[in-house]
Amino acid sequence: MIRFIFPLIGVLLFFFEPVFSLFSPVDIGGEQYTLVPRFVIVYLIFIAVYYSRKDAVLYGIILGLLYDMYHIDIIGLYAFLYPVICLLAVFLIKHVYRDMTTVMLLSLVMIIVLEILSYFFAGLISLTSISFGEFVTSRLLPTMIANSLYIGMFSWFFKVLFLDKDLHQQNEFM
Repeated sequence: MIRFIFPLIGVLLFFFEPVFSLFSPVDIGGEQYTLVPRFVIVYLIFIAVYYSRKDAVLYGIILGLLYDMYHIDIIGLYAFLYPVICLLAVFLIKHVYRDMTTVMLLSLVMIIVLEILSYFFAGLISLTSISFGEFVTSRLLPTMIANSLYIGMFSWFFKVLFLDKDLHQQNEFM
């Protein structure tokens, strides 16, 4: 039963993303700002850094396919981007000290990479018509602010969950 906790949390976060998307766009001073919750990729980054790169890539492929099927009509974009972001995070964290603040900042940087790559892909196939400057001010910055709050609230929980030795030892015996 314990081995199903990590995928279950990932699926729950997947279903919570659209719920928090209901708060978007936000109208401030006549300008609309789009907040995109990225709960799943943050969770995958914490799995990759603190638990297992292999599991993070596997969950990334599965959750990326789910994201592709339910949120965008292009199969394969997030199924490719989620594992690549996880591998990039693991590669980068090897070269720095792995403390909570570093992983939190790394998560924010990886969200920026994910958002920019998805923007360029959408621009490549003509799914978006906004300029890069407008994308940065109306979507990327608000997304970073919203996700930094999420990372600040849940990063300690994720770290404790993935580093809990008793949980992993019980999982080995099941």
